[in-house]
Amino acid sequence: MEFFLSQLQGGVVLGALYALIALGYTMVYGIIQLINFAHGEIFMVGAFGALAAYTWGALDGTTTLVALPLMLLGAMAASVSVAVITERFAYRPLRNAPRLAPLITAIGISVLLQELVRLFFPINTGDSVAFGAKSDQPFPKLIAGERLELGVIDISRVDATLIVVALVSMVGLVLFVNRSRTGRAMQATAQDPDTARLMGINVNRIIVTAFVLGAMLAAVAGIMHGLKYGNVGFRIGFIAGLKAFTAAVLGGIGNIGGAVVGGFFLGIVEAMAVTYMPGQLGGGAWKDVWAFVVLILVLVLRPQGLLGEKVADRA
Repeated sequence: MEFFLSQLQGGVVLGALYALIALGYTMVYGIIQLINFAHGEIFMVGAFGALAAYTWGALDGTTTLVALPLMLLGAMAASVSVAVITERFAYRPLRNAPRLAPLITAIGISVLLQELVRLFFPINTGDSVAFGAKSDQPFPKLIAGERLELGVIDISRVDATLIVVALVSMVGLVLFVNRSRTGRAMQATAQDPDTARLMGINVNRIIVTAFVLGAMLAAVAGIMHGLKYGNVGFRIGFIAGLKAFTAAVLGGIGNIGGAVVGGFFLGIVEAMAVTYMPGQLGGGAWKDVWAFVVLILVLVLRPQGLLGEKVADRA
């Protein structure tokens, strides 16, 4: 029983990471029906932005309360900058183009961002500066200390933080969309952008806001990934992004709560399948396969997702 709970806990933690990234997919798709396959790389850029802030901001030796907020600012600055530039120069000109054009563009941007980090990310070697993160880079472990024991649950502080951050992000995003003026403008734009424009809503600004919110959540996910695994690499966004997309589809793409539910569900399925599937089907090499098995089943059996796709019908 303890082993089962341990695996379940691992799946929940993994699902929390997927959920944070999936919220970014949901924000953008809910407004302009664009599947931003470069979102995984925005998550990766956020992780490297945090690492750059720590390295070049001389934060080594400072307390967690000082280093972590500054790293968060660095991560968000990097992710948001990339997201805004991408929206303005890559997606906006293709807004009325056939759907295949922005999809192919997103894949191209994904590859471009990977290569830019691989070739040009500045690394402080102590005596000089080297360019190119061609291998995984160590990430500072700022959340440490004794494990938390809650009844039968024994969880590390960073894992507990990741779960709390994912749930708080979902609640905050729901409140923002449903209670704020900008959130209501986002809902109006999602329903009918032409009518929203006639009612005085700056549609371009609302779309940029959706990209910014998604990028901020991706930056948080990037930091949490680094804190949990202790390293970051230019490849981390590809598989994580695809799994987060699977989680968004699983929960009902465009549905904020569905993205979180889908993320947790996918993380648990992955953890349990790797542990309990017989033979090679349960091996580590199959770990990334199960996410796509789930995606295929969802698309065949319930394409609207577990909680339903939340995209308004347009007149």
